[in-house]
Amino acid sequence: MTTEIPTREELVQRASDLAPLLRKHAAWSEENRRLHDEVVQALTDAGFGKLRRPKRYGGYEVDTRTLVDVAAELGRGDGSASWVASVYWIPGWMACHFPDHVQDEVFSDPDVRICGTLSPSAMAAPAEGGIVVNGKWQFISGAHHAQWQEVIAIYVPAEGEPYPVMALVPITDLLIVDDWNTFGLKGTGSVSTVAKDLFIPQDRVLPLPAVLQGAGASQQNGEGSIYRSPLMPVAAASSVGTIVGLGRAARDAFLHRLPNRKITYTAYESQREAPITHHQVAEATLKIDQAEFHAHRLAGLVDSKTSTGVEWKLEERAQARADMGAVIKLTKEAVDILATASGGSSIYTDVPIQRISRDIQAVNLHALMHPNTNFELYGRVLCGLEPNTLYI
Repeated sequence: MTTEIPTREELVQRASDLAPLLRKHAAWSEENRRLHDEVVQALTDAGFGKLRRPKRYGGYEVDTRTLVDVAAELGRGDGSASWVASVYWIPGWMACHFPDHVQDEVFSDPDVRICGTLSPSAMAAPAEGGIVVNGKWQFISGAHHAQWQEVIAIYVPAEGEPYPVMALVPITDLLIVDDWNTFGLKGTGSVSTVAKDLFIPQDRVLPLPAVLQGAGASQQNGEGSIYRSPLMPVAAASSVGTIVGLGRAARDAFLHRLPNRKITYTAYESQREAPITHHQVAEATLKIDQAEFHAHRLAGLVDSKTSTGVEWKLEERAQARADMGAVIKLTKEAVDILATASGGSSIYTDVPIQRISRDIQAVNLHALMHPNTNFELYGRVLCGLEPNTLYI
């Protein structure tokens, strides 16, 4: 299949053009705890579901720098919409590690959306021709609009030690539990899914450690492709654009309200005239700039390793996690500054800064994205110790 591949600039412009639509539906998505159908369709029509899809299936196979820049513009419109788009990129990339005939089935739908998880919160047992899985996965962003889910389970073989496996499952084989009642990223629809005595054929099962190292069962997605990198740096680079976008959105929202706001109980008729405001805007902007640096350094590292095929060093893998943590820490600090400076009127739900503030707080709590966890891992490796996790 021959597909014209848009440039990075064209894709970023498409994302920028969607911002008004994303803002229009942001309140609806929050209230209904899932993305509006019109938003999902707009993301599909713009080609954002194709960014990590193989070219032979009509995809674009873009680099991670493009993912960062596209997600940043989407996040400027709505953090939840950007988050779901980036989540689809990661399991979509992971699906490309399965045997080619499995990919033929999954990508037969030109608009397929794949949700997923990295948490091994289910158990798998051997069965003739495959495995049987029981368990529950939380935080499955975009499940309402997905056709497939990538799942992780601890496989207990008849002999030998248990180990984690990754599998692909039609979303219709799972029970969706509508339990996404949260204070942030409400529009992501990150519900739970449940498998009960679910049989999964063996060709849709892979050992997770192999995927974490960038090895899979695909023949066509072989050496030299974007699918031969370690999972965690790729996932990190796929995620950070949304956070950068939240920082930009906070600054946009603050500056939009600034000319018409006074500082109550002071002589300042315009907040824009107050020196404290100048310090706040400058400090927040510099933190957003620093976050963008770490996001682009992370993407640059992933893309450089992908294009050259040079083996990843342990320190580089840890740095990728640390860069992701730095993006979140700096952006959260910037948003906190701007939210604090937004005054009492910003507590109303129709003022965007409060939603942005809640969204960045929710991201900050993500187990794989929390700055403290990532900084500790990086420092541990820098000190010459082995990482205490497989997720590196």
